[in-house]
Amino acid sequence: MESALVFSTLSDPYLLAAFWTGLGALALTLVMGAQIVYLRMSLRRQERLEKTAITKWRPLLSAALADVPPDTLPALPQRERLPFLRLWLHLHQSVRGDASKGLNDVAYRLGCDATARELLRKGNRAQRLLGVLVTGYLRDATAWEELRKMAAQPDGATSMQALWALIQCDPDKAIREMMPMLLRREDWALSQVAGVLQDAQEPCARYLSDAILQLEPAHLVRALHLAEALRVAMHSGLLAELMRGGDVELTIAALRLANVPVLLDEVRACLSHVDWRARVHAARALGRIGDRSDIERLRAMLGDTQWWVRYRAAQALVDLPFMQPEESRALAGSINDRFAADMLRQVIAEREAG
Repeated sequence: MESALVFSTLSDPYLLAAFWTGLGALALTLVMGAQIVYLRMSLRRQERLEKTAITKWRPLLSAALADVPPDTLPALPQRERLPFLRLWLHLHQSVRGDASKGLNDVAYRLGCDATARELLRKGNRAQRLLGVLVTGYLRDATAWEELRKMAAQPDGATSMQALWALIQCDPDKAIREMMPMLLRREDWALSQVAGVLQDAQEPCARYLSDAILQLEPAHLVRALHLAEALRVAMHSGLLAELMRGGDVELTIAALRLANVPVLLDEVRACLSHVDWRARVHAARALGRIGDRSDIERLRAMLGDTQWWVRYRAAQALVDLPFMQPEESRALAGSINDRFAADMLRQVIAEREAG
């Protein structure tokens, strides 16, 4: 009777499907549990290995940092290479100047340059990034082609680090080869690019000065913004020409770079520009390079229809190199337009509070 009941149960297609589904779910649960246990054991094993490697290599690297390099070095086994490189990078990023030379000597003696190139070619994303950083700190120009290919990849973070490594290896060559790409890539934030190019300001300034007239307008705006971020002085004749041109974005970019009195006539002409953004930057430029005759010009801008123009004009008045605090307060008291006077008093209060 019992066997007949079991047979009839298993012969029912719905019950049979439920049976096998439950059995499959149980099997998957067991497999996932086994995988979790394996991953936890693997992670603990990796942590033990990393701790052992750090204990072994930290004293040797610290001695190299103290300019007392060890005469002999133990072998660097395959399993210790990644932990060693991470420790090496951590120490490298904590020092400046010649103090890192001892670290590089140790890394070259252990063949870390070859290890880094192998990571660039065959590693996963995290390992490739590690290889890029190691190659950059080692200034290993033999990895140039791999780094150049990585800099052209769409991955913004990895490509930016590859650009940094290229500059560490050879700033002049990197600027020559990579600047056209750098000016095209909108996914590279200029603030990050400027940080990367800090070690290549001189070749960057030469490139921008020589090639800027041949750039397309869209790339020219980005080049001017980059020059501003790097504090590169552009030729005043070029800036004057751009301010007189009809392209608003180029005019604004040129106004942001106007830092010499020879450009005063062009800057003053932009105070009445039809685009309020250009008037904003013209006012700011006058705050840097204006003379006493510009006080009345900026005072007139306090009545502009755009709030930002009025605010920047007030800031420019207070920031004029020769303007004393008591003179600013007296000027605010002499203005009949209540809103203009309030704007100037607000900026004066901000400066005094700051």
